[in-house]
Amino acid sequence: MRQHETMKNLAVIRRNPDRTTRPEVACHPCFDPKARARWARVHLPVAPACNVSCNFCDRRFDCTNESRPGVASVVLSAGQALAYLDGLVQRRHDVAVVGIAGPGDPLANPDATLETLRLVRSHYPDLLLCLATNGLALAEHAAELERLHLSHLTVTINTLDPATGAHIYAWVCDGRRVLRGEEGAGLLVQRQMAGLEALRGTGILIKVNSILIPGINDEQIPDIAAEVKRRGAHLFNCVPLIPAARTAFASLPEPDPAMVARVRAAAAAHLPLMEHCSRCRADACGLLNEGTTEVSISALRAAANLPDPVVPSARPNIAVATREGLLINDHLGEAESFAVFAPEATGFRLVENRPAPPPGGGSERWRDLAAGLADCRAVLVAGVGPIPRRTLESSGLRVVEAEGLIEDALEPLFRDAPLPASMARRFEGCGNGCGGTGQGCG
Repeated sequence: MRQHETMKNLAVIRRNPDRTTRPEVACHPCFDPKARARWARVHLPVAPACNVSCNFCDRRFDCTNESRPGVASVVLSAGQALAYLDGLVQRRHDVAVVGIAGPGDPLANPDATLETLRLVRSHYPDLLLCLATNGLALAEHAAELERLHLSHLTVTINTLDPATGAHIYAWVCDGRRVLRGEEGAGLLVQRQMAGLEALRGTGILIKVNSILIPGINDEQIPDIAAEVKRRGAHLFNCVPLIPAARTAFASLPEPDPAMVARVRAAAAAHLPLMEHCSRCRADACGLLNEGTTEVSISALRAAANLPDPVVPSARPNIAVATREGLLINDHLGEAESFAVFAPEATGFRLVENRPAPPPGGGSERWRDLAAGLADCRAVLVAGVGPIPRRTLESSGLRVVEAEGLIEDALEPLFRDAPLPASMARRFEGCGNGCGGTGQGCG
């Protein structure tokens, strides 16, 4: 089948409005066993960092004969990943799914992950986008994933019990806080459930993976399946532990077939099962049964050796918080609209005045604003609080505080040059012009 024919078929599937029959499943080899012999997937390894340390995971070792999550031969930038994908779709005509699954956690690397998804969506609009995550930062990025038309998502949830989680996870990193024991595990469970709730009603197909760890969570997995079904999951995958050398669980036994069958049967009472999992690498490519080939590894390494390719930006514009359209003079939280400017060969032009989300709503307001400015690389403001700044920047939107004429700031920003020193905003602490309205001081 030619690539354009593949794209045409995928486009029909993606545009099908009937979400009850889930037609997208027919092209994802992980979500439908019938698809695994026809449709290929590729994982783009752009996410090296992880925000959770699992006692069964070792990402330091790479062997091309080994297939397990967390393993990748190289890490690519977003531009290198697009170049690698370009070569792949020229070599083969069965690629249906582009996923990001590590080698760390994709949402612990939000800038690289979201920029890669934006580039793929921009250059290959009819390919399916997929993501695998531990769920710690899922709710924070759910709106942007929906805006990018992510079609499939996998969340690994190994327990609902913080006491059990204390045995499974060495630590959980929440921003700059490193939490251990039940505190860290409890936060992870809370965030995972919030992430599932945030995706409810989006149309994103959700698969939950649970690692079956004998003597630790084998009795809990059916309860996990029941709970995630209640929160909107569509498919369940019970993955037997692979005891990895140099990990805390290296001495644990691999679950025997009888245990796997028993636990899967109990989980199947709640959700349909994925029973053909290949436990893919973070740089997997091809059909599920192909394994890792020298061709794909060579292509990955060649892409990693490229100078970071210059690609058309998926976020070309710059937004400005301004009251009259001439000066940068509005606080992020007080702006009722944003002037959006696009680059031109001779400079830049005003595209539109885009309304801001209404005040109130806490962090949800800033996530909505990030989604509303998803075509912007930066937003110029006269002031911003730490919470909205973190939320916007985690979505890939640079926040620049400045004061002065808009045109004096846009000219260097569109060239990726620093602003003139004279435009640096003079700091005013809360209390000077801050009414405590909750509109942006964060």
